[in-house]
Order: sequence, then structure tokens, then C-alpha cells
Amino acid sequence: MFRTRLLSGIVLVAIALVTMSLGGEVLLATLLFLSVVAYLELAKAAGVVKVQKNTDEPDKKGTNKLVVAGIAATVLYYGLLFVGRYYEMDVHFIILGMLLIAFFAMMFVYVFQFPKYESEQVMTAFFSFLYGPVCLSFIYLTRNLSMGFYIVWLILLCSWGCDTCAYCVGMLFGKHKMSPVLSPKKSVEGAVGGVVGAALLGALYGMFVNAQMGDVNAIVIFAIICIVGALISMVGDLAASAIKRNHDIKDYGKLIPGHGGVMDRFDSVIFTAPMIYILAMLLV
Repeated sequence: MFRTRLLSGIVLVAIALVTMSLGGEVLLATLLFLSVVAYLELAKAAGVVKVQKNTDEPDKKGTNKLVVAGIAATVLYYGLLFVGRYYEMDVHFIILGMLLIAFFAMMFVYVFQFPKYESEQVMTAFFSFLYGPVCLSFIYLTRNLSMGFYIVWLILLCSWGCDTCAYCVGMLFGKHKMSPVLSPKKSVEGAVGGVVGAALLGALYGMFVNAQMGDVNAIVIFAIICIVGALISMVGDLAASAIKRNHDIKDYGKLIPGHGGVMDRFDSVIFTAPMIYILAMLLV
């Protein structure tokens, strides 16, 4: 199990290095794939797709049009991001517009298919679109900033770096449970170690690229960004775990051997990416 998890982790890091370095259409296409999978995982886990009793198989009573609406909104959203880059469209207008389009589309399905879908399914479908596809897209949006080639790596430093440091410190010094009901293995000491570790990684990375950042003091700014990002990443990790606990599932999917689904591996990244984008806009 550890060997499988390690090999999968190496492959994921390699893919992240290649796609985030190249940016553009390569990164956008990769994120579109991950977003569709994340949406489907959330839709199944949180109840948009009803499952048969005593089984993990979907209830096969025709096409779930809420899922179709969510996937269509995801594809349209990423298509607009692609087109918008060449026609200099305001990405914030695209985001707001797509949230409204997705909302109206799902309400349209709810009204004209009534009473096939329950209100909770509709709200969860919209939540899944915002949680997965929209939040993941901020990796692409961060990469497209003026200094995005250097800033985008902070997303991984804040999420995966914090997670690794928190695990190591927690294993060595962890005594006080941070969330005993939701995640018994996580400790306060581990959380502190994760935040401090992420800040140090950010400062070291800032030292490495400081010359390329112009007038920006990358050492200080990147350390600050990583502190905030690390705190947010832990919330993202716990939020994804809470949804699994609520719906009594172990993993969101099986796409990544040893890790589970997209939501299992990118839970902290999904929260961190929008925060890094906002902090980069404010501080850099």
C-alpha cells in the first residue's frame, strides 16, 4: 500500500511540475479533467446521485440531469476561460457569470423535472460545481498572473508542503488532538508544525526567486502567503473529511491508486488555490 501510494505521489508531482510549468492550454485541459472528476465524485458522495441501498452503485433510473447540468457548466466555464484569455475578457466577470448560469440551469432542471429531484440535491449540485471546478480553476488563474509562473508553486507549497510537515511533526511530537471526532490522528502540534514548515518553505522559495520578482520582497511576501495558505489548506482537508464522515464513505473515488479520488488528493489544494490567487492580487 505504501509503495503504491509513494509511486502515485511521484507521478502526481511529475504531472504537476510539467502542467504548471507549461501553463496555457495544457494546464487548462488537465484542470478541466480533474474538475469533471471532482464534480462527479462530490455529486455521488453528497447525494446528487442517489445510490441503491446497501450498495455503492448509482440508482439507475434515467440520466441525472443535475449531473449533466453540472458537467456542462464545467465545460462551458473552462471554455470561457480559454477564450477569455485571447479576447482579454475579465476573469472575474466570467466566474460570476458562470455561477449564475450554473445556478439557473440547475433550478431549471429542478422546476421542469419536479418532483424528480429534491431541493437538497439541487443545492448540493450547485455547491459541488463551486467546490470542485471553480476552486480548481484558480490554479490556472494564478498561473496567468503577471508573476504567475513563480507564484503558482505556492499553492503546492501551502497544501502538500503543510500536509507533509504537519504529518512529520505530529508523528514526533503530537499529543493534543486538534479535531478528535473528525480527524483523531491530527494534532495541534502537527498543525503548528505544518504552518511553520509551510512558512519556511515559502521563505526559502522566495529567496530562490527573489531576483526575478522585481521590487517585491519575495522572501517575506511568500512566507506570509504560505502561512495563510497553510491554515486554509488544513480547513480544506478537514472539510473534505467531514463530507465523507457525513455520508459514511472512505474515499471519494479510485482514480489515484493509494490516494483515492481527486477530492481525496486535492482537498487542500482546492481551498488553497483561491486564497493564493487573492493574496497574490493583494500583495504581489
